[in-house]
Amino acid sequence: MRILVINPNTTASMTDKIGTAAEAAASPATEIVAVNPEDGPPSIEGYFDEIFVVPGIIAEMAKAGPVDAYVIACFDDTGLDAARCATEAPVIGIGEAAFHLATLVAGKFSVVTTLARSVPAIEHNLSKYGLAARCAKVRASDVAVLDLELPGSDARHKISAEIARAVVEDKAEAIVLGCAGMADLAHALSIEHGVPVLDGVACAVRLAETVSALGLRTSKIGGYAEPRAKQFSGRYAPWSPPIGKKSVGAP
Repeated sequence: MRILVINPNTTASMTDKIGTAAEAAASPATEIVAVNPEDGPPSIEGYFDEIFVVPGIIAEMAKAGPVDAYVIACFDDTGLDAARCATEAPVIGIGEAAFHLATLVAGKFSVVTTLARSVPAIEHNLSKYGLAARCAKVRASDVAVLDLELPGSDARHKISAEIARAVVEDKAEAIVLGCAGMADLAHALSIEHGVPVLDGVACAVRLAETVSALGLRTSKIGGYAEPRAKQFSGRYAPWSPPIGKKSVGAP
């Protein structure tokens, strides 16, 4: 099985970390290909950044060749719906994956994310996925995404402190880490706090394997139907649907 894991931002060191986490979670026979676009923001922190990464996600899907499933490694599930329109293969977002798996190991969970500006998007997704009632609270740790890449930063301490508050104040029974850049922290933080701490990258990879192994494909009836043929203008003209073949990444 071959899974394309897309870090939608342009920070290569974060892509390496995500790829390592994905490989650790994957089955031995699964090939993980971790990529990031060349163009776009170095981190995704809020609604403004999000709109500039979707073309890069679709571009990485188109040039990857045949794959069995895709993982969008941004906790906001940025571009997830558009990506599902572009392929019949399963596309799993790390936010949605982590939320669902948290409900299987805990009655209530809290999310610990980076900056406060990310909280509304996560709360919106929880409502969209029908899981808001299972989330005790979405908490910001006041850690900028790129701080997670800085040796010697206090990012881990801030995240751990927020987890401690979530367990005491929210009565959270599990914690979901709200950023792909936190992927390497989950195991140690789970031991430290005595509760399940879920990393969305690992959750998404395992779900991608499962959905693909079951032979399930993305539905093409309704919202995830293939894009209607039309001519785009300007710099987006090369992406005018259909993009040369039935769907990107198709075998």
